Amino acid sequence: MEMLYSSTRSRQQVKASEAILKGLSEDGGLFVPDHIPALDKSLKELAGMTYQQVAYEVMKLYLTDFTEQELKSCIERAYDSKFDEASIVPLVEAGGVCYMELFHGPTIAFKDMALSILPHLMIASARKKHVEKEIVILTATSGDTGKAALAGFADVEGTRIVVFYPKNGVSPIQEKQMVTQKGKNTMVVGIHGNFDDAQTGVKKLFSDRKLEAEMAGKGFQFSSANSINIGRLVPQICYYVYTYGRLLGEGKLAEGELLNVVVPTGNFGNILAAFYAKHMGVPIGKLICASNENKVLYDFFRTGTYDRNREFVLTSSPSMDILVSSNLERLIYRIAGEDAARNQELMVALSGQGCYTITDGMREALSDFYGNYADEQETASQIRQLYGDCGYVMDTHTAVASAVYRKYVAETKDQTKTVIASTASPFKFTRSVMHAIDGKYDAMDDFALVDELARLANVKVPKAIEEIRTAPVLHENVCEVEEMEAVVRQFLGL
Repeated sequence: MEMLYSSTRSRQQVKASEAILKGLSEDGGLFVPDHIPALDKSLKELAGMTYQQVAYEVMKLYLTDFTEQELKSCIERAYDSKFDEASIVPLVEAGGVCYMELFHGPTIAFKDMALSILPHLMIASARKKHVEKEIVILTATSGDTGKAALAGFADVEGTRIVVFYPKNGVSPIQEKQMVTQKGKNTMVVGIHGNFDDAQTGVKKLFSDRKLEAEMAGKGFQFSSANSINIGRLVPQICYYVYTYGRLLGEGKLAEGELLNVVVPTGNFGNILAAFYAKHMGVPIGKLICASNENKVLYDFFRTGTYDRNREFVLTSSPSMDILVSSNLERLIYRIAGEDAARNQELMVALSGQGCYTITDGMREALSDFYGNYADEQETASQIRQLYGDCGYVMDTHTAVASAVYRKYVAETKDQTKTVIASTASPFKFTRSVMHAIDGKYDAMDDFALVDELARLANVKVPKAIEEIRTAPVLHENVCEVEEMEAVVRQFLGL
């Protein structure tokens, strides 16, 4: 059955390859599948498959205008030796819960799970559509997407990539990873502002029709590597299907037994992928949405009002320092009965007044979700406690999820088996992690901390960290939010 993609703000429909190339619909909406397909393999069959095989079984149902050969080629190129674990997604039990480690890719964050394949999907889509223009990837990052996108698109023929990040809103390791990125088609720019400012600026450039026409005249077209691109979301569904299958195959779940999922959540794409997996037939119980002190999603699930009118807090989990969770729009569209006009009204209210309130009927459709948050002290305490209890070291984002899980169990007494999405290596946030374990490490420099963390956790320093120890800074651009268009124009020679 052919899958078509609709915009959340109109009835415009396109095929998968076109949705991937566009990134964002012309009306500012996000592309969503016209239905959520049911898995056509049993969970028992999937339990015996490799990650790559499961990825094909999931993605073939969404990317129906790709041939089997095209899709398998993209998957093989994406999930190969650049991941340091043959299983791609290892599962680790610690403290009575299973951690789904999504950080074994080239940039040691979960964004690699989708951004390793997106460039291949995009190039295959361009060939399919006979696109002659050079594709310009324009991306805002709260820390991890930027490096993963840069690594994926660096020196990919027919593409250029521009990444904007909040200059003082990412970890030192995250920034070093980005500003040392090689590739003559890459550009990294720090902005004076937060992630939401960067994301708003990028969306504004996408919707600028005059700029689009000018770029087309010079042989360029924009696309996105942010999680607003459906080519990012679909690959994320795969690891939830794979993880359930692995646990079933290892006898840790009975067939049909429910599995709760906890996801540290910023832009809402990762937990939305779990929601899609659930509706494809994976027996997922509660979708536990974990926020840091920027708890806009917690407040939304508690009250039905989404309100970004609040102080923006810089935390030790910067990839979640977000007040406008873009992917939530896909869920709002669904619970509004796929009413594009109603969704458009709510998004206009968010853009204008900074808030919207959903109906009681829409709130009832959110019963699968539970939201809570962890503050900075609770996050640090969770890192210290788990390390003390069993020697397992997790990053700050995973710690937020772990702390929220403990709150969920205390509140509900729900003992359903649970998997926590571990979204980044602790090496990516070494200073915050080591400070949480013991304040005595505060005086050490970043790379001395890296070595000490490796010793404490009894793990090898990831290649991604070793590579940036002595790497020269190649990107020193910094600009104001209002200068983002001028920076892009200069890079493209417009």
